[in-house]
Amino acid sequence: MSTTVVVMLSVLWPLIGLVSGLLMARRGYDPLWVLLALPLGPLFIPIALERIRRRPGVAEFGQTGEPPGRTGAGTRVLVGLDGSEQSGRALETVLALFGTHCALIVLAEVVPFDATESVRRDVIDAASDRLATVAAGVSIAGAVHTEVLTGPPGPALRRFAESQDMDVLVVGRRGKGRSGRMMGSVSADVVERSQIPVLVIEPPADRPDRAADRT
Repeated sequence: MSTTVVVMLSVLWPLIGLVSGLLMARRGYDPLWVLLALPLGPLFIPIALERIRRRPGVAEFGQTGEPPGRTGAGTRVLVGLDGSEQSGRALETVLALFGTHCALIVLAEVVPFDATESVRRDVIDAASDRLATVAAGVSIAGAVHTEVLTGPPGPALRRFAESQDMDVLVVGRRGKGRSGRMMGSVSADVVERSQIPVLVIEPPADRPDRAADRT
């Protein structure tokens, strides 16, 4: 085998694995899959193809169960949360704008597909606990539900919102919580592809003293 062929293989082998691993991460899987994909190279392709066929869905309904269907007037709102300050502001804005008119508010957090495996149950439990804590502080005339979704955040939120007949999907921009990928590119995804209205909550403007610190 010539040196050229060896060099090409040594470059292409991990590159194919890297691309396959990154594709899985974009489709809602833990980015750590890349570490396995790199040494496996093209051998990882069947694994990636089998897993990316999965569709976003519900990992766990909250304590109040599946959201009820539409029964009358009132706004139905889905709020995407990730534990960050910015996603918290999204909920505050929802309560300020729609609170008294809401028939239903669903608080949702999205976890990777891997979290649905029994060995990763702690990820779903932690998300459920965070949502329950937030929901306990929400007081509206209508119902408040929590849902842990699974898959890539943008498609998971869009799919759930459309299937549950939501009137508006609300997300914050630039989330930095445990699901840090949640509120940055996700807001662009839902704005571009959602079939229902989307409200994106922008981050607060920097205070003068913070802006000065960066100059």
